[in-house]
Amino acid sequence: MSDPDALVAEIEALGVKLGEAKASIATRIIGQDEVVNLALAAMLSGGHALLMGLPGLGKTLLVDTLSTVMGLSANRIQFTPDLMPADILGSEVLETAQDGSRSFRFIQGPIFCQLLMADEINRASPRTQSALLQAMQEREVTIAGDHKPLPRPFHVLATQNPIEQEGTYPLPEAQLDRFLVKIDVDYPDRETERGILLATTGTAEAEAHEVFTPEALIQAQSVVRQMPVGEAVVELILDLVRACRPDSAEAPEIVKRAVSWGPGPRAAQALMLTARARALLDGRLAPSPEDVAALARPVLSHRMALSFAARAEGAVLEQVIDEVTARITRIGLAA
Repeated sequence: MSDPDALVAEIEALGVKLGEAKASIATRIIGQDEVVNLALAAMLSGGHALLMGLPGLGKTLLVDTLSTVMGLSANRIQFTPDLMPADILGSEVLETAQDGSRSFRFIQGPIFCQLLMADEINRASPRTQSALLQAMQEREVTIAGDHKPLPRPFHVLATQNPIEQEGTYPLPEAQLDRFLVKIDVDYPDRETERGILLATTGTAEAEAHEVFTPEALIQAQSVVRQMPVGEAVVELILDLVRACRPDSAEAPEIVKRAVSWGPGPRAAQALMLTARARALLDGRLAPSPEDVAALARPVLSHRMALSFAARAEGAVLEQVIDEVTARITRIGLAA
């Protein structure tokens, strides 16, 4: 869109619609504003999200509510150790016609939807997890040499229990990198939990309503990509991502000492897109350095790893990211 006035009008109209969507989500998801905003930012950016949290904190309810509000067809896969790739992608079956002729027919798996909930994704074997890699990156799957496109838009919202690790398989780095953001779902505070208690133990259950359609979400994703980004914000994103790579000359001492591997170019792309989406959700026309700083943890924490020595010393990756972000932000604002 070349007309700046038309773009501003479209951003403002989309902001109003997103406000309605958040209000609809809030009827079922109480007090998790940051979690909801990050999930919406991931979808507005056209990406996938990894929800980290203990059981019973509303992760499944959030995905179900998002599918309703965004007007998307949704499927849920409960990942288990015996789950096979064909259980996700689908398979070909041999059918015999009335005339005796035989032919193969493809039966679609649950991945053929617009919003896929991968529940406890780390319980499946690496072979099964890898079945999602092509789908998450290329929005298509290959079955018996035939490329089959997935519905548009296509998003994966996966959940993972951070505590119970018995019988689980760590997600490979290549798959983690395909998640735009990692969203930590924490315990609610007392007042929020009080609201949940009163809202969910009565005779009536709150219902969310549809606000978007698949076509409207695709258009919103296009608007996000057209939002202007100031040169200072672009440089801040580059400074932050490059400072988190231990082998970079721009890395501070804490990164060189504590981090074994850092984020790649996808991290910078994720920061650029989600910063725009966060500004849009906040009713602003362009992202600011504060958006980049606020998204540092969700975008970077699953794309980095502490060294063995740093873990032995009790280092925490999120604290390292916070320290680097504070340092880079100060430098950027001073410049």
